[in-house]
Amino acid sequence: MQLAVTAADESHVPAAEALADALAIPYLGVTPEKFINQYPFILRRGDMLQLCATGRKAPGPVGVDFVSGAAAHRRKYGGGKGQQIAKAAGIRSGFYPRIVDATAGLGRDAFVLASLGSEVRMLERNPVVYALLEDGVRRLRQAAEMDRELGPIAERLVLEPRVDSAVAWLAAQEQESIPVIYLDPMFPSRDKSAKVKKEMVAFHEIVGSDEDADGLLEPACAACYYRTVVKRPRLAPDLNGQAPSLRFEGKSGRFDIYTRHGIPG
Repeated sequence: MQLAVTAADESHVPAAEALADALAIPYLGVTPEKFINQYPFILRRGDMLQLCATGRKAPGPVGVDFVSGAAAHRRKYGGGKGQQIAKAAGIRSGFYPRIVDATAGLGRDAFVLASLGSEVRMLERNPVVYALLEDGVRRLRQAAEMDRELGPIAERLVLEPRVDSAVAWLAAQEQESIPVIYLDPMFPSRDKSAKVKKEMVAFHEIVGSDEDADGLLEPACAACYYRTVVKRPRLAPDLNGQAPSLRFEGKSGRFDIYTRHGIPG
């Protein structure tokens, strides 16, 4: 892995060293990323853990922030239960199904679902992404101690221990034991002109695409009780070649719903 760890300042050196040991990657000390050439990416341990591209013209960092910025704006002004993701998951007044997000990534959708009232358990297998997610959850819980609105959300958002395979984890669950399963596997963009934010390039480089994504659908559909929801780019093929029961389409993406039992009316 072309990745190393740095500390934002001397106060974060112990945590940075511990992170480097945990991930079995080099630790470069308190070194600004613009001066690093031997590694294309670094994890910078500061108040927020951030994945950064290196070099003088590198784009901005990537981190998990559930407290401020885009997450806070969507929580307050995103449309509540009228959002497509809420409809796809079956969330409605008086019904907030427990959800397993089996491909949590940076946790953005999981946080939205938890904000809407569902308990969400997040699974993530990539160790670097897991570290970013773990840091985001930690800071959410810290902020929740001072913010009454964040408190219930923080309680509903649960990061499971890191898994090596979401497919294996799902296959090990009892049939119909999870109300809703949410899948958003990384999909390789075939559109060369696709407008991917520059700071997300580092994230995509580290994560790659989920080559085994098709294998998620069968165990997810077996383990869910109500439905499995699959988030896809609008023009992407159906996961595992299986047509869903229904779809919710947007301008750039869609939600494919594979139903097992009907949502209570």
